[in-house]
Order: sequence, then structure tokens, then C-alpha cells
Amino acid sequence: MNETKYIWMDGKFIDWDKAKVHVLAHTLHYGLGVFEGIRFYETSKGPAVFRLKDHIKRLFDGAKCSFMKVPYTQDKMNDAVLETIRKNKIKVGYIRPILFYGYGKMGLDPTGASVNAAIAVWPWDSYLGEEAVKVKTSSFIRIHPKSTHASCKICGHYVNSIFASLEAKEKGYNEALLLDHEGYCAEGPGENLFIIKDGKLLTPKLGNILSGITRKSIIEIAGNEGIKVEEAKIKLEDVYDADEAFFTGTAAEVTSIASVDNKKIGKQSPGPITKKLKELYLDIVHGKVKKYEHWLEYL
Repeated sequence: MNETKYIWMDGKFIDWDKAKVHVLAHTLHYGLGVFEGIRFYETSKGPAVFRLKDHIKRLFDGAKCSFMKVPYTQDKMNDAVLETIRKNKIKVGYIRPILFYGYGKMGLDPTGASVNAAIAVWPWDSYLGEEAVKVKTSSFIRIHPKSTHASCKICGHYVNSIFASLEAKEKGYNEALLLDHEGYCAEGPGENLFIIKDGKLLTPKLGNILSGITRKSIIEIAGNEGIKVEEAKIKLEDVYDADEAFFTGTAAEVTSIASVDNKKIGKQSPGPITKKLKELYLDIVHGKVKKYEHWLEYL
């Protein structure tokens, strides 16, 4: 990781190497915390954060599901993100806000533990690289939707993601694809899934996947470009038979999928629709498309 100089913690800027928590912090032991991944990009008007307010709203929605009483408003967290970028004097990078239960209580019930907040920023390149990725269907399924709040970015959910990702990489693949409890396609370990068939864009329904902000953006962009979009139950065979497939996510942005389980997807990667959406998305986040400028929070 490329370290920056300061991390915002509980209302103060702390030197990077001094930003620490107690070993008995509740979230460290039990996993109940929420976080966000946000990117900011260089534009002709200076650095701009992509859909900052939407990300912070999701952070607070997750905190509510986690019974957290956050000691800050959403506006304060929005401002703190921008302050942290300015303080570190970087023009492009990744933002990690997190709300977690700190020291003060052991046992499953976090009542009595402090609710702490932190924001870190750092430069970060493409998460899955620039090339189309090779994907392996995971032996692990996505967490059952009746066992958690599936749409929230809860820290403990990502143990499931880590298992799937490590398994895929151990077998020589770039990333995994998790199915849901019914055997339909859910998502990648840290990405939402899209496929294209006969010019139509298909993506799994909400309910047992993360409510991705990049996913939501691509759905809107595609619709505005005249591409028909459908949220549907997608079988693994549908992915194998797709003309194109790609992942979306804050870290992954728009990443083309070359193959799934060694079955080549379509005639080329990226396919024409994936390429178009990726290029348009990157233009949008860099402030080159006025129609979507309201998604950017300039410093």
C-alpha cells in the first residue's frame, strides 16, 4: 500500500503510523462494522470524488442495520473525506471510510463499546488490472440473504469474499464468481456482475448481492445510451453463453471478463458494449461528460 501522511480518526488527523486501535476492539473480534470504498479522480477542475454522498449514505444505512449510533452526521463525514484528501495533497486515489465498534465491551452484544470512525486515502491503481480477467466459479456461495443484511458493506461479510478470492487465485484464476443459495449467479468477491446477450444488459437482482453504486451508475448510463437493461436471475449457463461479461465496483471500475471456468465469453474481450460502457464511465469520473457532473464532488 502507498501510505499517505494522515488518517482522519474520530474528528482528528493522526499520523499514518500512529492510527491504531485497541487489540480488544469489538469489531476486530466479531466483525460487526461497516465501511465504504470510494474513488477520487483528477479532472480539469481539480480532484473530484465520485458519488461521495451516495457512498456515505450507504455507510450510514449499514451503520443503522448494525445498531450503531454514529457520533457524526453524514454531512460531517462528507466534509471529513474532502478534508482528508486535501490534507494529504493527492490528486487521485482511493478512500476508505470505516465505522467500527471499539474498545469497551467483550461478548457478542456490542452495547457499551465505543463507535469509532476513520477515513484513510491513498493512491491505488486498477484493482483487477487493465486486461480482461479469468474467473472461476467458487465452491463457496454468497452469504444467505436471510442470515444478514446482504446489501450493506459489513466488515464480516468479506470473510466469505476472501475465501472465494483466495480459492480462485490458488487455482490460477484472477477472480471468483459466487453463486447464491438457489444456484443463481450472485457476484464477485468485491464486484457486481453484468452479462450481455443479444444487445441486452443483464445483472442479478438486489436481495442477496451488494447494492453497488458503480452497478447503479452503469445501469443508468446504459439506459441513457439506449441499451436495454434487465435485473434478473442469471444461471451459470447464461454466463457461459453470454456475448460479453464484466464486473463493476469502485475498485474494479469496469473490468471485462474473458472466461468463466475456462469457457471463453463471446468473440473478444472486451466486447463492443463493455468497451463503450467502460470508456464512458472513465470519461464521466474524470469530469469529461457534463450530463453526469452532478455525480462528482469537487475539492
